[in-house]
Amino acid sequence: MRLLILLFFFALYSPSLGLADPKTIKMATTTSTENSGLLDVLVPEFTKETGIHVKVFAKGTGAALRDGLDGNVDIIFVHAKEREKAFVADGNGAYRLGVMHNDFVILGPASDPAKIKGKQDAVAALKGIARARAKFVSRGDESGTYTKEQALWGGTGIKLEEETTLIIKKGKKRSLSFRHPGGLGAWYFSVGQGMGKTLTYAEEKRAYTLSDRGTYLKYKYGRKQGLDLEILCQGDPRLLNQYGIIPISPKKYPHVKYELAERFARWLVSPKAQALIANFKIQGKQAFYPDAIPDAR
Repeated sequence: MRLLILLFFFALYSPSLGLADPKTIKMATTTSTENSGLLDVLVPEFTKETGIHVKVFAKGTGAALRDGLDGNVDIIFVHAKEREKAFVADGNGAYRLGVMHNDFVILGPASDPAKIKGKQDAVAALKGIARARAKFVSRGDESGTYTKEQALWGGTGIKLEEETTLIIKKGKKRSLSFRHPGGLGAWYFSVGQGMGKTLTYAEEKRAYTLSDRGTYLKYKYGRKQGLDLEILCQGDPRLLNQYGIIPISPKKYPHVKYELAERFARWLVSPKAQALIANFKIQGKQAFYPDAIPDAR
């Protein structure tokens, strides 16, 4: 009996056993914040200042929003502004703070079979890829990147086909619908993967793809093996990529660690964190730009 009591108290105070650390929050976030290496800079600094740990679950924005809807996390850090605003308006999030932005870019092989290099108009670039039936790799995973891709294809005027896939996760069934130009499996490939794996697959296929700039820079310049894809289309205002932080609403989900999550949200828009974002570079190349304090240094 005494042994059981001792084991109970050891589990209570040990971070590796039993009860969760009361000063740890769970955050669902887009893969780009992790793949780029930005979180490796921000999270340790926050923990150093506050003693609060952040357990990161990196996934597509759609999956991160679902984690919030299910009350599985305390905070979400994603990049699909309209969906984020709807998430808060529906009472799932306490509020949204704009943290930073960068942009999306259309990548492809140097050979550029669709001849889109130098184009600023992203919709025209996609039309050129479709017209040439050049290989294009899509994330196809409900991420913020995929949301942007869907919007761009919608602007091309090309007739889009709709597919519905049944997904089973943790015993729960749900259907995922997506639209695509004709040619699925022939020249248009939907892989249902994060940005890093999508980039690798596009490189293998010598294909075009849409990427956030941060992950592209990390894979191109931040790894020994590099990435044999080039930026062929950039600069379109429609390629703006904004990131927001949303603490989960304690009114709807009373179990969340709202006070700790709010400290992280407010810290991300503080002068210290905004300066870290402004100074985060990959081989000297700017990956993100602060939004809360645009002139942070």
